[in-house]
Amino acid sequence: MFIPTSSPYLDKSETKNVLAVMREGTISGLSGSYVKRFEREFARFSGCRYGIAVNSGTTALHLAVAGLGITKGDEVLVSSLTNMATFFAVLYQGARAIPIDIEPDTLNIDPRLIEKRITPRTKAIMVVHLFGHPVDMDSILALAKKYKLYVIEDCAEAHGALYKNKKVGSLSDVGCFSFYANKIVTTGEGGMLVTNNSKLAEKIYNLKGLAFGEKNKFMHKDIGFGYRMSNLQAGIGCAQIKKISAVIEKKRNIARFYNAHFSGIPELQLPVEKDYAKNVYWMYHLVLSRKAGISREKLMQQLKKDGIETRESFVPYNMQEIFIKKGWARKNDCPVANNVAANGFYIPSGYTLKQNELRYVASKIRKIFGKS
Repeated sequence: MFIPTSSPYLDKSETKNVLAVMREGTISGLSGSYVKRFEREFARFSGCRYGIAVNSGTTALHLAVAGLGITKGDEVLVSSLTNMATFFAVLYQGARAIPIDIEPDTLNIDPRLIEKRITPRTKAIMVVHLFGHPVDMDSILALAKKYKLYVIEDCAEAHGALYKNKKVGSLSDVGCFSFYANKIVTTGEGGMLVTNNSKLAEKIYNLKGLAFGEKNKFMHKDIGFGYRMSNLQAGIGCAQIKKISAVIEKKRNIARFYNAHFSGIPELQLPVEKDYAKNVYWMYHLVLSRKAGISREKLMQQLKKDGIETRESFVPYNMQEIFIKKGWARKNDCPVANNVAANGFYIPSGYTLKQNELRYVASKIRKIFGKS
């Protein structure tokens, strides 16, 4: 038996759209109807007026930073615990990324720590709705208004998550999504920016496609990027978006099942759902107590022997050796994130997970902690 942490939910609807694109020969990002359709439908789903489809979540984040005019000498405050693509997007622009520690329960950026890190060089706050739980946005938006800062939402792991009944991505200047193979909506590789700002949407749209000129295509308007999504990918996306509600409900049901089976294990910190949030549980993430009597590595090795795939948590920016060596980060700056990096892991929670597999995973983890 092998149970992966996640696997894509694909059926005949994706095949139908891809074959239609193949027959038409409109496979690039410059032709065909699916890209525009996917942009409209995903923007509508996210509660925004504009969607800009791109070739990855990383490039979506980069375009958000570039589109807001953030550049060398500027600073962006970023949640420390995240996929490093979040930080890379800032660094691509020559700006400085400032890691902010996280809340111990949601694992999201701690709003209480932000204000003291704001300087005259600060231009934006980049939040990450980690593992599907929305960030507590009100205080962050208040700080942004007070200091005239942009807010960027990294929504790569939170398609459809709600903050006070509003979709993530619609709460700030711009939201950025990933459609990698393990995401709630996937196009294999791909991404999307959503915004309600027409000028920002136009700028990002131009930048993603090499900033071609209007009268003379090859008289470029700016230093652009080759970040277009292909029509093939968008065809998959148009099929995927019809399934998003089903995927989210399945993931929430999986979380309920795990919560019920693990709630009596004090050695495990379970994911939370705050009263202001709807968590979509992109991954079911656990944090092992330091008093657990077993290391994370040994626990993961045991589960691997049982045919259960796990993944360790992200390594935060302040622990990345490449940045420490450059003098851009100090290892102990974010102790809460460091603890999660050392003891966090996630277990299978994909849409295709069968009920017997779910029971099997739960039973094996319970057994490790002496629960029958």
